[in-house]
Formats: sequence, structure tokens, C-alpha cells
Amino acid sequence: MCLSESVDGFLKSLNPIEKITPRGAILYDGQLLDQVDAAWFDADYWHRQDRVVGVAAGRGSTWIVEAVSGTWVLRHFHRGGLVAKPFDDRYLWTGVDNTRPFREWRLLEELFKRGLPVPRPVAARFERSGIWYRGDLITMYLPETQSLAALLDANHQEEPVWESIGRVLRRFHDEGVDHADLNAHNILLKNSGEVFVVDFDRGEIKTQGRWRKTNLDRLERSLRKLATQRGEAFPAVGWRALRLAYDA
Repeated sequence: MCLSESVDGFLKSLNPIEKITPRGAILYDGQLLDQVDAAWFDADYWHRQDRVVGVAAGRGSTWIVEAVSGTWVLRHFHRGGLVAKPFDDRYLWTGVDNTRPFREWRLLEELFKRGLPVPRPVAARFERSGIWYRGDLITMYLPETQSLAALLDANHQEEPVWESIGRVLRRFHDEGVDHADLNAHNILLKNSGEVFVVDFDRGEIKTQGRWRKTNLDRLERSLRKLATQRGEAFPAVGWRALRLAYDA
């Protein structure tokens, strides 16, 4: 089944299956995969087969790979902020359901079922070692997309683009989706005008509250930071169009 098909065709197709491994567990979509291999979460496995077709920079380690059921995005979880150096990719073990990859997989599953523009979750894994665990997530690749950050760099600041982003963000917020790290790198755009949101690590579905403003404030700070780094002006016209569309 390809990504060009409508989301409606997928609404009943997700089939979560958990597989116990010697050091942890794997959660995967049984409609996409007949079985799952722990090696798929190892970037070296794909490099050895010369099937890594792209690499994305950022807080985590992210690879785009040609896999058994299409093109996938493989992300290894890394910490950010002040704890990034001492702990790197280790997280404190507090139970299976609290692992970052499983939580994000299940959130994406729910958002995908609701028809929201997110990548389809493929598989998630954690491996435990004492009081720590490490984790990975695989999602379907969204072809022909670029991040808002990249388009800003290319001076793509047409108002309709910003309006589309505002409407999509409002959809997520009306569904109660709190994105913990909404920034210009996590909003993807297609030439067709479609808008997607990615990277829902630590995201949650909540009752309505002040977190909506916090999301938008974080996005604005991200845009201001990018403008400063590039020696450009903050895209005030675009931001105004985004906010007007969001409020409408």
C-alpha cells in the first residue's frame, strides 16, 4: 500500500504487535510487516547493504533507508539540552509503557487513525541494560517534502504556505495534540501544499490549555533563532499569516 493512497484507506489497517527480544521488545504494525528483525534498527545493517539513501541532522541520529515495505525513516533516540552529554542516548527505565519509542509509536498510531498529517509508524524498539534503556523508531518516509527551515533558507515565504501551516497546527491543537518540540525542522511541506508534522517524542494528547500557546511560542522562537543564525530578517509577514489562519 503506497503513501499516495488516501489516509481513509488506512484507518483500520494498523495492527500493533509486540515482540519480546532478549534485551527488550519491539512494537510494530502487523499490516505492514509479516515479521520484524532487530537488525532493522541498526544503521550499520542498512549501510552494509548500501540501502541508506539519506541522513538527517538534528538532536537524534536519523537515516532514510530503502526497506522491505517502502522507504523508511530510522531514528535513534538521543537526549537534548543539558543532559545530552552525560547521558547521550540512555534513558532511565520506568516501565515498558513509559519508553520513549513505544510512547511515540502509539501516539503516532492514534494521530494517524484520526487522519492527522503525520508519518505512519512502522516499528519501535527498546533495549534495556540495568536501570537504563536505549530506543529507536521507524516511520514511513514522506516523499517530496522539505522542512519549513529548509524552505526559509530558500526564501520560500509565500503567505499561502504560512496559512496552510496555521490551519494544520490548529487541527492538531483542536484534537488536543501537544507537540513537545514544535519547531521549523519538524514541519514538513510538499510542493502540492500539504503540511505534515513529525517528531512527536514526549508529545501527548491533553485537554485544552495553555500548552497551545506554549507550542506556538516555541515555533516562533525557532524561526527567530534561524533568522538570527542566517543573518536574515524574521519572516514577520509569514508569521502573521500563520497566526491569522490559526485563529480563524
